[in-house]
Amino acid sequence: MMWYWGAGMHWWGWMFGAFAMVLFWVAVVVAFFWAIGNLGGRRLGERSDAKRILDERLARGEIDAEEYRRLIDTMKEGSTRQHSNS
Repeated sequence: MMWYWGAGMHWWGWMFGAFAMVLFWVAVVVAFFWAIGNLGGRRLGERSDAKRILDERLARGEIDAEEYRRLIDTMKEGSTRQHSNS
């Protein structure tokens, strides 16, 4: 046979293949956890941003303490409903 290279793949070919497979699966796992971490962090960040905005509005006098408490309670109820629907 004209294109025959010998008795099969050498040891370094098998090692390279094993290393590439491990590297591939590590990349898949890291990408999965990175995506999950970013999604969760974004949701938590949005809630803290909303509270920060309410704090600033209260400090500027745009809303009073009663309105502030009502809005905080509404935010807590909304997050409770989201967790119970999941």
